[in-house]
Amino acid sequence: MQLNQIVLTNYRNYNQLTLDFSPKLNVFVGDNAQGKTNLLESIYVLSLTKSHRSNHEKELIQWNKEFARIEGNISKKNGDIDLTMIVSNKGKKTKVNGLEQTKLSQYIGYLNVILFAPEDLSLVKGSPQHRRKFLDMEIGQINSQYLHHLSNYQSVLKQRNQYLKKSAYNKTHDAVYLDVLNEQLAQEGSFVLFSRLYFIGLLEKWANTIHESISYGKEKLNITYKTSLELTEEMTQEELFHLLMKEFKQSEARDLAQLTTSVGPHRDDLVFMVNGQNVQTYGSQGQQRTTALSVKLAEIELINDEIGEYPILLLDDVLSELDDARQVQLMEFIDNKLQTFLTTTSVSHLNDKLNIKPEVFYVTNGEVERMSEDVDG
Repeated sequence: MQLNQIVLTNYRNYNQLTLDFSPKLNVFVGDNAQGKTNLLESIYVLSLTKSHRSNHEKELIQWNKEFARIEGNISKKNGDIDLTMIVSNKGKKTKVNGLEQTKLSQYIGYLNVILFAPEDLSLVKGSPQHRRKFLDMEIGQINSQYLHHLSNYQSVLKQRNQYLKKSAYNKTHDAVYLDVLNEQLAQEGSFVLFSRLYFIGLLEKWANTIHESISYGKEKLNITYKTSLELTEEMTQEELFHLLMKEFKQSEARDLAQLTTSVGPHRDDLVFMVNGQNVQTYGSQGQQRTTALSVKLAEIELINDEIGEYPILLLDDVLSELDDARQVQLMEFIDNKLQTFLTTTSVSHLNDKLNIKPEVFYVTNGEVERMSEDVDG
């Protein structure tokens, strides 16, 4: 798939902007705080309806304006599609070919993107919450039902936690009502858990192959799902449901004492092992960055496997965080395979790393000048 054109209205520091893109490599060049990352972010928001930089959507709207709008035309194997994402004080509105979508989960998945930003290098070393968010965003792109069940799970989880606090305040609880919440939570949680385990199995297959190549055959990468549940690879969704029901019931006394739900997918994590050693705890910074790079590149192949076409790759100033060897490996992987958008403060350092001629956009204070040229020009 590819993004042919984007139109921004009242978005960040852009009043009105229309850009047409190359199907290969597009480079946004500019000093810091000029708006190049805003352009990359707008593609991400068009795809996933939320920013990777902020949880406050009103920040996307230009100062003193009532809304921000992103419009994009994409080409997929089945034809062209027009997407629209509008953010206002009233919330979000999405359209596909002019038709408003009633749920965000119906919209997400039309445009698939993989983002690799400096903060993604902390995927390995960062918090479990960061890794759960990674799982949720990436699975949601290839399985719209996942986001629906995840949202339901989070809603029931909130109800259960509120009831635990209420029960502690009243010094009594309704066991029947808690059983109802347990069943609802297990129903939604079993879908979330089953989807995650399936995704991780595919991700590990691709990530290990890529990691072995990047490390010149010296390292083997394994990805495991860390949970308090006693899982087996053969478990069905129904078996996961019964397992969660058992765990929620057994943890009731502890949960009532701690005023929170202590088990479930919202507590789980990923573990990355290189040559049998936990790279999060014992790996060098180089190993951790190679692992993060392998995982990101694996996502690209995984999505192509699942939907039959490559996603769009967004690289937000990530080259400056990688050494020369990893930069070369990344650019060789991209070469003519998928449409890529890259932000950087200079194109001169790309000289020896590109085999294709990029489309270069110079960004200065919210103004964009397009210039097709050799990177050393």
